[in-house]
Amino acid sequence: MARLDFDHDAFLARPLTARLATARPAVRPVWYLWEEERFWILVGPWNHVPADVAADPRVALVVDTCDLVTGECRQVVCRGEGELVPYEQARARRKLERYLGPDPGRWDERFRLYLSDAPDAQLLRITSTFLTARDLSFVPSLDSGGSSPAPT
Repeated sequence: MARLDFDHDAFLARPLTARLATARPAVRPVWYLWEEERFWILVGPWNHVPADVAADPRVALVVDTCDLVTGECRQVVCRGEGELVPYEQARARRKLERYLGPDPGRWDERFRLYLSDAPDAQLLRITSTFLTARDLSFVPSLDSGGSSPAPT
């Protein structure tokens, strides 16, 4: 099933933070790469994702924005199957460059190790069974006093 109100590929190309939910249940913020109509997330022994996905591959992920100044409020919601796949240095680099910039010399040292084989790392590949891209944007209030819109 898909409901796509806007160009989700362009939206997902932005360096936004996603929230990944596993069946344990657990929710965690993650950086992602959107390629080949799939989400790719760097995982390893520093988090529980590999064990969670090995026990139950069902996952959910949301990427969203809510800018009270411009009124942009968009969301991409995905439910699907997570699969642990071998580490791919080139794909991991593309993901990290999205968030950290093209110059690894300026990256925090802990991210530079992924420019090599990174033997403890894997990639979580998420194939969606349900994907929506909803545009919930609104016209912001003309009130310049900084107040946010009233909840509905």
